[in-house]
Amino acid sequence: MSGGQIKRRGLMLVLSSPSGAGKTTLSRRLLASDPSIQMSVSATTRKPREGEIEGRDYFFLAAAEFERRAKTNAFLEHATVFENRYGTPKQAVDDILASGKDVLFDIDWQGTQQLKQQAREDVVTVFVLPPSHNELERRLHTRAQDSEEVVQSRMAKAAGEISHWPEYDYIIVNEVVDTALMQLETILAAERLKRTRQIGLPDFVRNLTAKN
Repeated sequence: MSGGQIKRRGLMLVLSSPSGAGKTTLSRRLLASDPSIQMSVSATTRKPREGEIEGRDYFFLAAAEFERRAKTNAFLEHATVFENRYGTPKQAVDDILASGKDVLFDIDWQGTQQLKQQAREDVVTVFVLPPSHNELERRLHTRAQDSEEVVQSRMAKAAGEISHWPEYDYIIVNEVVDTALMQLETILAAERLKRTRQIGLPDFVRNLTAKN
């Protein structure tokens, strides 16, 4: 039996960054290359946009139902963004973790704090930084999806977001996306090998040392 066949409990991999630092690109590439991790699907009170599918993009809930679930601790984390409510359903994540797969989260520092309060032992946090202030601004302009006013608003907000970097387990400076992805994959590989996550180790070692 190889180490990869030892039963393990999945982990929650959190990626946070200021807008434009590249965490969405890193998330997509990691999901495309690694079948053992899947994206967390959030619940939201906002209306579905064209092309969005229930259960794949979001779980769409009425406001009253969202609040009921929030009061019964059905979410690992939840927040209000632009007057809409967003939250991570606890049961869906627990089911994925129990199957030995990992869950990827694209959330901000506030959601990360809530997540760590709920399930610290299962959470691995990574903060993605841009290589420079000027490069961050250039990337926001290059996306060509926001007005100059929005770009400057995001730049103003970035300093506050970046100030939370000491709260994270790992820091990646995303200068070259291929290098940043390799670093992210290395972090994930190491965390998967932690003794405490390999719940099948006791049986594996017992069989390894048993006399025939």
